[in-house]
Order: sequence, then C-alpha cells, then structure tokens
Amino acid sequence: MPTAAYPFVEVRIDTSGLQPTATRSPGVIAVVGASPSGSAAANLPLTVDNAAQAAELFATVSAQGVVTPTPLYRSLATALLQDPRPSKIYGVKVADGDYAAALASLEAADDVTFVALAEETQVGEPIGEDPPTGLHALKAHCETMSASGQRRVGVAMLDPETAKSPTYVADVSDAVSGLKSDSSRMIMIAARGASGDAAVAAMAAIAGYEPHVSMVLKRVRGVTMPVESQYSPSEIVGLSDENIVPVIDPALIVGEGLHFAEGRCFTTDASLLYIDIVRVLDDIEFRLKAGLIGLVGDARITRFGMTRLANRAAGILGPLKRTAVIADFAVTIPVLDILSIPESAWSPTDAAVVATARENREVDMFVSITYGPAVHRLKVTLSPRF
Repeated sequence: MPTAAYPFVEVRIDTSGLQPTATRSPGVIAVVGASPSGSAAANLPLTVDNAAQAAELFATVSAQGVVTPTPLYRSLATALLQDPRPSKIYGVKVADGDYAAALASLEAADDVTFVALAEETQVGEPIGEDPPTGLHALKAHCETMSASGQRRVGVAMLDPETAKSPTYVADVSDAVSGLKSDSSRMIMIAARGASGDAAVAAMAAIAGYEPHVSMVLKRVRGVTMPVESQYSPSEIVGLSDENIVPVIDPALIVGEGLHFAEGRCFTTDASLLYIDIVRVLDDIEFRLKAGLIGLVGDARITRFGMTRLANRAAGILGPLKRTAVIADFAVTIPVLDILSIPESAWSPTDAAVVATARENREVDMFVSITYGPAVHRLKVTLSPRF
C-alpha cells in the first residue's frame, strides 16, 4: 500500500554543508629552554598568555612577587613584548639539556609554525649523533617535522658575545655553516653584543606578521645592542650575503629601535631564499589540504566531480588573490581537461589517462601561483641639472 500522506511534508536536515574547514594560524611559536624552577613539568608544551603565567610555570616567584628568572622565562617574556604578537606561544622546559626529548614533545602540537631554543648558541652535534644536540637538534626537528607535513621553521642566533674583528663575518658564518637547511627550515639572526634573546625576539616578531609580509626593516623589541657592538655597513652586507639576518638600528628610521636588515632563510636553496616565500607556501599548502580533504572519497572521477574539485581549489585561492597575498593563480586537472571533451574525441592517450585515474582512484592537480614580493632594494638615480 502507498504511504499515508500525513504529515504531508517531511524535512530531513543535512548538516554536511556546515562542516567547518580546518584552520592553522601561521603565527604560533614554541620556545624550548632551561628552567630549573617553576611548576611546569619537563617535556610538556604549555601555552603562555602573559608574563605572570610564564613566571609561575618557568621561574621562581617570591611571596613579595619578585621573580627569579630562568633562561626560558626570560625568552618567553621577550616574545611577549613583540608588537604585533604571535597568535599563540608555547613554552617547553628542557630536562638536563636534552633538547631532542623536549622538541619531540612538540611533534603532536600541529599548530606550531616556529621553534627556537631559549638563549642557546651552541651549535652542537648533527643528526648523525644519537640524538643531535644544541642547535642541530632544532634543525633536525624542523626539517623532520616539515618533511612529515607539519611545516615549521627554526630560528637561531649567532653567539652575541663573539667580539668584533676584521674577520668577524667569515668567522661566525663558518661556525654555523652546518646549520644551513637544504629545505629552508632555518633562520639565523645576528645581534652582536645583544642583551636579551635575539632569536626568540626575532621569531616572535616574524610570527606576529601575516606570512606574505617581508621582514626587511620590521622592528624587533625586547633586545638592545650597544652602539659599539652594532654592525658596520660592510658587515651588514657580508652577513646578508651569507643568508644571516643582521639586527640593526638604521639612522633613516626616526627614534631608537632595532630592525631586521634582511629577510632571508639560512638555506642552501636559492629558490626558497626569503622568509615570506616559505611562509606563504606553507600557508597555502595547509589551506589546500584542509579545504580539499572534504572531497576525498566524495568527488567522483567524472566531469562533474572534477569540476567540483577545481572550483573548490579556486575558492581557496581566490580570497588570497583578492587580498593581494598572491597576484594570480591557475588550477589545472589533466583528467578534467579530457573529460570536458566528448569521449568519441579522446585519443588513445586520453583514454589511458582516464582509465588509470579511475583504476587507481588517483587524480593529479597542478596549482600555480604568481607571487608579487615586496621591494627589498630600491635603486635611485639622482640627476642634478642647472
């Protein structure tokens, strides 16, 4: 028998269109360092929102409220001084100098985009050791995590106590040459004679800006450099040529304050030389993964399904173009190009491409973006005339 008409209209609510897309802030930092006091346990990432919380977790606070600082507390306090500030700050206490174990505790913190070691300048031993030590542990962590899909960048600094000398640039660049990252996962900061953790200050300053913002001449707070220790023009150029970022107090900027003189990664890869390029690509990669995963197992290898896939990718990249993060983009899906023409017009190669895609349930998508970077050097020709 047919179903009774009552209740006349049946409504089924489908909430699949309300499924939120995963997001990842590009400005989350983690500071790993020594802290012999405080209530925090070792190798446990904890969020720090203010200096009072940092003191409770990673320092000693007397009954009168006097804080006895530790390296980790000092570095976290410096990070909190940056303006704009990172969107989130983690602190991790190291046990007995074992950086590898402390960094391993951050592996599941998938929102971390930058990592630094508090007040650490020892290069340490590379990944061939078990485990790597010093700043090599930082490099190994960032490269390993990035290769696993959780992109992050390590920020380190030259030893600020290295004295000025005629061979300063060559000496410091040789000392840290082993920390250069083939995948652009390290940034090296130079701040000779600095008081305060220049690496953590720089990391927090970088994280406070949107990924596409160049770091050149952006301000670094919480660090001071005596005039006699600051870099000469030749040293600034020499360090920059070594992909080391000098911190300077430029006379052309009104007031006293330290700024980045360069915006490069400490890398051997010239195609991923600049910090903003690496950050933008990391951000776009995550956006594409998070935005497209909802179509895996849903979009079919048909003209309609592949068009839906292409439109979703365009919807992810379109806002970045509208806000001028990228200048342009193009999305190409070869199997869609074939499915867009009548099957009778397919060549044997076309038929094989579609058959392979359907057999393996695997589709290739090519996304190209046009990136318009910021000006780093302005050449002016002055022509006086009578």
